[in-house]
Amino acid sequence: MFPVARAAQRLVARGIQHTAVRQAHRKHEPTFHDKYGTMVLLGGATMFTAVWGYVFTGLKIEWGVSPVGRVTPSEWRE
Repeated sequence: MFPVARAAQRLVARGIQHTAVRQAHRKHEPTFHDKYGTMVLLGGATMFTAVWGYVFTGLKIEWGVSPVGRVTPSEWRE
């Protein structure tokens, strides 16, 4: 291996080691998602269900009703 390449490889390895050691000693601080992630998800799901429930009940949709026998053709006009 060339001396320049070997020196570059050592520098990269040393930098990675320093970064790993620095992160290992740092205390883990909870992020926004750690603190509130589940509550935000549940709140969004609740709002989604409430809004669509209101929309579907307000439209008065009759589910599963077949038009067979109810729809009759109109008389032909000439």
